[in-house]
Amino acid sequence: MPALPSCDIAIVGAGLAGGLVTLALKKRHPALDVRLIEGSDGVGGNHVWSFFASDVADADRWIVAPLISYGWKSYDIAFPAHRRTLGAAYYSIESERLDAVVRAALPEGALMTRRKVLGASPTAVVLADGERIEAKGVIDARGPGDLALLELGWQKFLGRECHLEEPHGAPNPMVMDATVEQIDGYRFVYCLPFAATRMFVEDTYYSDTPELDRTILAGRIDSYVGTRGWRVDRVAREEAGVLPVAMGGDFEEYWRSGGNKVAKAGMRAGLFHPTTGYSLPDAVRTASLIAGTSDLSGKALHDLTYGLARSTWRRRGFYRMLDKMLFKAAEPAERYRILERFYRLDPRLIGRFYAGRSTLSDKARVLMGKPPVPIGRAFDAVIGPAIRPVARRSPT
Repeated sequence: MPALPSCDIAIVGAGLAGGLVTLALKKRHPALDVRLIEGSDGVGGNHVWSFFASDVADADRWIVAPLISYGWKSYDIAFPAHRRTLGAAYYSIESERLDAVVRAALPEGALMTRRKVLGASPTAVVLADGERIEAKGVIDARGPGDLALLELGWQKFLGRECHLEEPHGAPNPMVMDATVEQIDGYRFVYCLPFAATRMFVEDTYYSDTPELDRTILAGRIDSYVGTRGWRVDRVAREEAGVLPVAMGGDFEEYWRSGGNKVAKAGMRAGLFHPTTGYSLPDAVRTASLIAGTSDLSGKALHDLTYGLARSTWRRRGFYRMLDKMLFKAAEPAERYRILERFYRLDPRLIGRFYAGRSTLSDKARVLMGKPPVPIGRAFDAVIGPAIRPVARRSPT
């Protein structure tokens, strides 16, 4: 009987999380035999990931630095009653760059594409063609587990990279332009100026449902581009996505739904920001943690990633509470007011919020003052209508 293929670490799923773990391991442990297994043709799919400089700790910048495609020193936001430029560095990574860097880091045969995975255990991966890969440790980064176990809203979007006939003249990314018509929840347009005549434009919604009609959103992008006075020569690429916005749920059941005893990374571990749905900051932290450990056995990797995911979920109850207020206390067409108020706060507070590192004083400041939603509905959203205190009449 021929020997089964074996390696030190098998990583299942070559998305952002799997790619970052692979790069971090090969950087810190060059001699390690790492296999990255992916069902599609390459690494990262068709995506643009963006992040603020403050999302990544200084000690972890070595993980993302080789991947950055674009960078800016500040960014803009726009609401009906508030516009602002914030002096915080902002970066974007293209999936093509992630693919190239991962391929360069791995020896021939270590990146296994077009290989569908049937199942993973702490020390083995079974492929659809019957092949079994033995490993000292396995990390599953294939995407979300059973999202039905979580209480969710949705952030959904369609993005297009537009090549323009003339320079657009916009020096900064427009991270949120909420001056657009409010449709299907909180809507904003997101713009990244990749070059003088290249603009990535994304139509985004904080919606109660995950359904996304690409044709309708494409028409709205065309309309927005027209209002900005940009004439499109061609659309170079298009991407769409639906991200979970977590309001609650059973973390333990969610973890088990993706394989109870297997180490996990990314969305499969529940490691995403509850409010933004973005997973890059957590993916960097996970990669750094795994690369820094000495025990890479299946059990040790499980315990390490489970501990990270569980503690992160517990620390982020504040964000899930805010999400309940956004989705349950505010009328869909009025949700933008919550973000408009938020963007009047200190830029350092805003940066810590996106990084998932809000301090106690940050949380108090976010909640301070008159809320931009009805107080009764806010209370019901967070606590529940069944136990809302009843106002008592004074005796007459």
